[in-house]
Amino acid sequence: MEKMWSGRFSAQASSLLDQFNASILFDRELYREDIEGSLAHAAMLQKQGILTTDELDAIRRGMAQVEAEIENGTFEWKISDEDLHMAIEKRLTELIGDAGKKLHTARSRNDQVATDFRRYVLRKDREIAFQLKQLIETLVAIASKHTETLLPGMTHLQHAQPINFGFHLLAYAGMFKRDIERFVSSRERNNVSPLGCAALAGTPHDIDREFTARELGFDSVSINCLDTVSDRDFALEILFNISTMMMHISRLSEELILWSSYEFGFIELSDEYSTGSSIMPQKKNPDVPELLRGKTGRVYGALMGLLTVMKGLPLAYNKDTQEDKEGVFDAVATAHISLDILNEALKTMTVKPENMLAASKKGHLSATDLADYLVEYCGVPFREAHFITGKAVARAEELGIDLSEITYGELRAIDERIGTDVTEHLQLAHSMNARTSAGGTATLRTLEQIVYFENFLKELDL
Repeated sequence: MEKMWSGRFSAQASSLLDQFNASILFDRELYREDIEGSLAHAAMLQKQGILTTDELDAIRRGMAQVEAEIENGTFEWKISDEDLHMAIEKRLTELIGDAGKKLHTARSRNDQVATDFRRYVLRKDREIAFQLKQLIETLVAIASKHTETLLPGMTHLQHAQPINFGFHLLAYAGMFKRDIERFVSSRERNNVSPLGCAALAGTPHDIDREFTARELGFDSVSINCLDTVSDRDFALEILFNISTMMMHISRLSEELILWSSYEFGFIELSDEYSTGSSIMPQKKNPDVPELLRGKTGRVYGALMGLLTVMKGLPLAYNKDTQEDKEGVFDAVATAHISLDILNEALKTMTVKPENMLAASKKGHLSATDLADYLVEYCGVPFREAHFITGKAVARAEELGIDLSEITYGELRAIDERIGTDVTEHLQLAHSMNARTSAGGTATLRTLEQIVYFENFLKELDL
């Protein structure tokens, strides 16, 4: 079958080239953006006197039928058509005749695909940011119920200091807030129109790029056409943003896996979002967070793949750039389902405060409080206080108890400067609520953080 660009060629392309060269099996994901871009371009051509009103009307009618055929599954996607753009233009020409052949005036597939793909990415920036907003809402809702639920805060995965469970969840809300901000800023930075740049150098036709930019929802037109048709920074940005977001999801997933184990027992994932074993009937496996953790590597691969494709490309457009889309499409699909299922898994999980409290009574979480008490109330230099506290911990270990359970008499025997009020300072709830510095774990500060995130979500305009 003759190609739409085949005038210069004397032999038909081989079927092997068709198979190797074609992007139509995946770039048809952009059909809405392509049709909308073509309609805006056609409207501009008519406004500039390059198309007649009748021709514009015919293009609009034909595009409506093409879109309907795609959506009802009757559109025939052929590898021989190479890509989405050629397939749609060819079908349009079949439907309306010569008016369809005029549509490509003053544009190239280079600026066409740059426009379509950019608009797709900008739309996904917004959609993913909205899903992140929903995830933060869930985290804040759970945190609001657990501002006094004691949990062992850890460093090096070792018990460190007592915190509350709400405070811990809000740490992830902070990560996902930064993710939203990255998607939003990427959208603002990349919201410029490539349409009208043509192949690389602009066009001699009297076009109005600002008109098509407004029609398609862009803030402005791009500045340099040579850069514009070869730019894929917007695609790299969404891959980086998704990769960073998935890294945050993976960290939370790791904790959900640990917390749901018998060793921790802090939460139980619902049956809806757990699986069983084919051989061990008693098993309840945390497959959702495990898969989330695994899919993070998949997304990283897409980012590294596109970075590698782009690293040596000369200006302007090169066919290598056709490799930009599949990784983005896959990463976007991964992001969508990952955010949805993580949100639902969190909503349906059971929190077990009694197990968190029991774990908080291991590891002498209030040791720092004893050192702080010695400094603040007894005038002991911190290094000496650190040594005395170490001796107190060693004594608690000998007695087989947690430091929070040690008696005043035992502490007094270690150092006579210790007062009777010391045992109050060693209570886990007191220790947690003593951390009242800005951003701290005290219930009062956790409640302030909840208000902060609620206000952020309320003011967020997506």
